[in-house]
Amino acid sequence: MSLTLNQFLFLILTFAAVVAVSFWVMCLTQLRKTAKEAERTLIDVRALVNNLNATSQQINDKIENLGEVVEASKKAAVTLSEASMLLSTRFFRPASKYWPILFPLIRIGLRLLKKKKEVKNGR
Repeated sequence: MSLTLNQFLFLILTFAAVVAVSFWVMCLTQLRKTAKEAERTLIDVRALVNNLNATSQQINDKIENLGEVVEASKKAAVTLSEASMLLSTRFFRPASKYWPILFPLIRIGLRLLKKKKEVKNGR
């Protein structure tokens, strides 16, 4: 039984159509799976973005608090600097000429106090 040209071409076109339709069905199936996975991934990404926003807000709050702490530290450092400047210019420099006399007297006084404590404690 021989095929005519029209029958042969119809057979080839039918085979090509079956192959094309099966390929198209496979592509659509894969596309559906990919869309489901993309939807799951998008849900995860949204949750992560919400967590990131919360973390960013916490960090911003802590940075604002840190700015206040830094300002308070600067103020304390300036005040301490002014106090040390006052002590050095008003008290230590004018009294520095008395240090050679004052140190030995303080040392002798401390020794006497130590001896009194030892005598009181019975040693």
